[in-house]
Amino acid sequence: MAAELWAENADLAAAALEHRFVRGLADGTLPRATFQGYILQDAFFLEAFARAYALALARCPDRRGLRDFFDLLAGALDELGLHASYAARWGLHVGDAAPTAATLGYTDFLLSTAALAGVGDTCAALTPCMRLYAFLGCSLATAGAASEQNPYAAWVRTYAAPEFEALTARLEGLLDRYAVDSSSARAVYRRAMALEVAFFDAAYGVEA
Repeated sequence: MAAELWAENADLAAAALEHRFVRGLADGTLPRATFQGYILQDAFFLEAFARAYALALARCPDRRGLRDFFDLLAGALDELGLHASYAARWGLHVGDAAPTAATLGYTDFLLSTAALAGVGDTCAALTPCMRLYAFLGCSLATAGAASEQNPYAAWVRTYAAPEFEALTARLEGLLDRYAVDSSSARAVYRRAMALEVAFFDAAYGVEA
């Protein structure tokens, strides 16, 4: 199901790849203040993302998924640590910024899905972020955006890394395993993909 859902949302993946925020990451022209605002918002988002993993772990119906959800939760916390290190370089703290409406819309969706829906739908809500970022990282790295001349090369390398792809594949495996209502999973997945694009849209709204 994961591969099918990704293919069905290729239009939103393409929109993200061509988004001015992502193109600015690719060629290094994204204003530093815009990236700083994005990092602070993404840190808030990642805390909710980790909590959604924790809820899925707690509600996992069998032992098979416990290790996967645990490792995915650890990966999200590692990513949050990376964001904190970015912020520290600029004298900022990841708790410095209030969440924007777009950030809250996405986190509320994730947490309500994880709290109220089944584990399969929770996986459908979480997977688009992971698969989209792996897609963006690999696409930008292939285009040369991971070179040292790019001030955002570290961001590109993070999401192009084999380790990130491996975590993404594990989450997609959980989606394939636990999603039982294809129509519900499709709706949740599509909503998450749309919220990803909206998150990039909002990044320009937090530009200093």
